[in-house]
Amino acid sequence: MLALVLLLAVLSAYCGVGAIPSLGDFRGVAVSAAAVLLVYLYGLLIFRLFLWAQPLHDGNIEFGSRQEFIYQVYVLFYLILFNSLIRGGMIPIPIMRLIYLALGARLGANTYSSGIIYDPSFVTIGANSVIGETALLVPHVIEGDTLGHYFITIGDHVTIGAHAVVLSGVTIGDNAIVAANSLVAKGTRIGSGEVWGGSPARRLK
Repeated sequence: MLALVLLLAVLSAYCGVGAIPSLGDFRGVAVSAAAVLLVYLYGLLIFRLFLWAQPLHDGNIEFGSRQEFIYQVYVLFYLILFNSLIRGGMIPIPIMRLIYLALGARLGANTYSSGIIYDPSFVTIGANSVIGETALLVPHVIEGDTLGHYFITIGDHVTIGAHAVVLSGVTIGDNAIVAANSLVAKGTRIGSGEVWGGSPARRLK
């Protein structure tokens, strides 16, 4: 599939941008830049079509199962294409919001992340929430032979402090705050309006 992405991107760039006569000596640069952009666009399209046809479910993944194959394809796309976007730190935050939405995250109005959202299709965040600088939302579990994904659900008007880590299966209610540098353990339930902090995070008020 990744070979198909590369082939489509190169052909589209060459036949589209490369056919513009006014580019002159800049044709090679323009075609190369267009090909890079199209690799990500086609990659995203094929990735979403694959997951639409073969959904990756929440819960543990059994070895040798169909879900394991789907997971391997899923990880391949992330390692080769999407991790450079998510972890690079060079893309403006408003554009990162669009990328997370395109990768399947459910983000409410006026919600932005300056951290990293792994496995965006397993993350739901309400409106007017903020994910602080280099905070991590990590819906996947890799512990010994255990591999799986569990949804992270965050409500409206929530603040996740800088460098905080929110692990799989966490639910955070509206108007809650997670302090900077905190570690929210997997499966934790944080109620509306509560303030949590520490490692592991505990209710402060």
